[in-house]
Amino acid sequence: MTTTIGLRRMRPRDPAEGHRAASPLELLFDLVFVVAVGFAAADLHEIEAEGHVSTAVLVYAFVFFAIWWAWINFTWFATSFDTDDWLYRLTTFVQMAGVLVLAAGIGPAMHGEAPDVMVIGYVVMRLALVAQWIRAAVSAPQYRTTASTYVVGVVVVQVLWVALLAVPGEARPFVVPLLVLLELLVPVLAESRGATTPWHTHHIAERYALFTLIVLGEGLVASANAVIDGLHRAEHLGPLLTLAGGGLVIVAGLWWIYFAREQHEHIRGLPSALLFGYGHYLVFAAAAALPAGIEVAVSADAGEADLSAPSVAATIAAPVALFVAAVWALALRPALGRRWNVAVLALTVVVLASIAVPRASLVVTALAVAAIVVVLEVAERRPAR
Repeated sequence: MTTTIGLRRMRPRDPAEGHRAASPLELLFDLVFVVAVGFAAADLHEIEAEGHVSTAVLVYAFVFFAIWWAWINFTWFATSFDTDDWLYRLTTFVQMAGVLVLAAGIGPAMHGEAPDVMVIGYVVMRLALVAQWIRAAVSAPQYRTTASTYVVGVVVVQVLWVALLAVPGEARPFVVPLLVLLELLVPVLAESRGATTPWHTHHIAERYALFTLIVLGEGLVASANAVIDGLHRAEHLGPLLTLAGGGLVIVAGLWWIYFAREQHEHIRGLPSALLFGYGHYLVFAAAAALPAGIEVAVSADAGEADLSAPSVAATIAAPVALFVAAVWALALRPALGRRWNVAVLALTVVVLASIAVPRASLVVTALAVAAIVVVLEVAERRPAR
């Protein structure tokens, strides 16, 4: 139903709607996250190469939360209430502007400066989504309690994020986790208090798959950079080509693992939806950290990384193991028999153990990922046990 000014009532979408796919606006929205993820990976590489691996990982985890949380909230709202009218589009563009502002503030925030720019961008994104929830509350009475809870919860937490800027720098690491926890609790509270929003499970699974492609794509860029560096430094051509080839095998293997089984069937009720939605933080963060590890290995080959050999190996092996373990827990475990689950977990442990032999770690990781792909393909053709 369209009003005289071209707006549609924000009715809930049919969760069983046929042929539901990502819209062109959603695809455009995803592109701004390519920028944000790329900046986060670049700064992670820089800080890791300076020898501050633990600090880099911790800061990256919080920065990536902001990126991921903005994307996940837009995605789950869109699957339920996307009207695609002019106001919905403009509000989405405001959210995109917020992402770009956040991306501009990633570097300073990750290098220990005040996170003012990043917080401003983040709050812009979140408040733009509040406007969408207000429309949903007005247009869909059956979801009014749910939408109103989102509005109040998101606004309160954004006020606290702004207040964070007045907190002394040394105290922020203790305050930020509390604010992250509050953000995570808002959907739990909103979806529990009122009617659960009508998710389209196939659409959600497709949207998550598309974001996985974005973060894995950064790994391909890092592999290409290894080739470029090798061509400019002939004396290091062999090791860098090995790194590029290994990186390509790993990225292709991770893609294969993620898409080895259908995932929409794991989104049933609220608990499973929360597990699927929140659990993908590990999948996305790990995949986005992999290119930083490849770049660290390139820097180490050039003697430009202040890291031990095991630490360099860990920047690749650890994200790969985390990605595989997260995908296994979220999508593979229920679909595999006992022996196949054991095989996947054993190969994941091999990836982590390869850190102890840093010279062979990349090759071992690539071979282990390829072996997991073989396990999944064989398991699909044989009855589970």
